[in-house]
Amino acid sequence: MSTYAIGDVQGCFDELQQLVEKLKLAKSDRLWFVGDLVNRGPKSLDTLRFVKQLGERAVVVLGNHDLHLVSEHEGFGSARKGDTFDDVLGAPDSKELVGWLRTRPMMHVEGDWAMVHAGLLPQWSVAKGVLLGKEVQAALAGLHYRDFLKNMYGSKPDAWNEGLARWDRLRVIVNAMTRMRFCTPEGKMDFKAKGKTPPPGYAAWYELRKDKEAIACGHWSALGLKLTPKLAALDSGCVWGGKLTALRLEDRALFEVPCAGYQAPGEEA
Repeated sequence: MSTYAIGDVQGCFDELQQLVEKLKLAKSDRLWFVGDLVNRGPKSLDTLRFVKQLGERAVVVLGNHDLHLVSEHEGFGSARKGDTFDDVLGAPDSKELVGWLRTRPMMHVEGDWAMVHAGLLPQWSVAKGVLLGKEVQAALAGLHYRDFLKNMYGSKPDAWNEGLARWDRLRVIVNAMTRMRFCTPEGKMDFKAKGKTPPPGYAAWYELRKDKEAIACGHWSALGLKLTPKLAALDSGCVWGGKLTALRLEDRALFEVPCAGYQAPGEEA
């Protein structure tokens, strides 16, 4: 059995099909998706339907674009420039698909690998991150999930402390795991810088990690593909005309397909 971690698909369904064909999957193989299945590419609906029907063969963690779709579906989000998931919102099975997406985890850990969409704060071990992610997952899957969605957005607080409660606590967890690129050693996050250069006093979140587990992530297309012994950053910018990338976790073999590009560079979020 092999496990393939796949970078941000963002509705690039045709490229995903090409990549899956290139992998020549066995029936026991599994696909890990690092988040952002939807938006900015042309076929979010086809992508969701395909990944959902994979059942237990697919592991999906939530990304910021996935949460944006969930919020839009529930009436709490506002349309943004470049959104391309109207095909999902107008589909006859939209409620089923978005309900499935809403209940995906924030993190997944198996063996020596952890997967999260954006990153983890330096104050969190992988084990701590899993517990915090489960708090968000429980809120999104619970009877009162709409109350959480109503209070999910915002960039404050911008740092973690154990005393945070209710919406502030959940919001910091979501922001770290789906939006973060740079933070300070003390865990204060910056949400404005999107390139490779950190603001003064900040560093790339992964440079501050000390855990033994390797982390597979996405979200940061400007960073591009970055592979180190402890990091597999797999957002190689498919929707921007880059590549869609899969990494076989057992031996770190790399598989890529070129992408047409459906958005102009510089609109990353």
